[in-house]
Amino acid sequence: MTVAQLALALGLEILTGDVNVDRQVRSGYTSDLLSDVIANVSEDAAWITIQRHVNTLGVAKLKDLSAIIIPNGLQVDPSVIEKAKEERIAMLRGKETAFEISGRLYNALQ
Repeated sequence: MTVAQLALALGLEILTGDVNVDRQVRSGYTSDLLSDVIANVSEDAAWITIQRHVNTLGVAKLKDLSAIIIPNGLQVDPSVIEKAKEERIAMLRGKETAFEISGRLYNALQ
């Protein structure tokens, strides 16, 4: 499933336009602790987190993630979105909780 297909299936808003929307999403990971993500996430995952600062982009780049998903309709600073575009990291936002998005992501990838 691509990032674009995932966004459509889960009703997620793509904050970064067409950046990496054709990239495959092979798994997901939900955590707000950056060191936990670095230690445990797999490549090509969609990472669900409430963290919305520039350090999340560094983690996504380091671990070669497909996308970052922000739950709860939380706002993301425009400077972070612009940096995500520069770094070619897809950022998406959903209205549901991290728990709900995680479950729907899991089901979509089965």
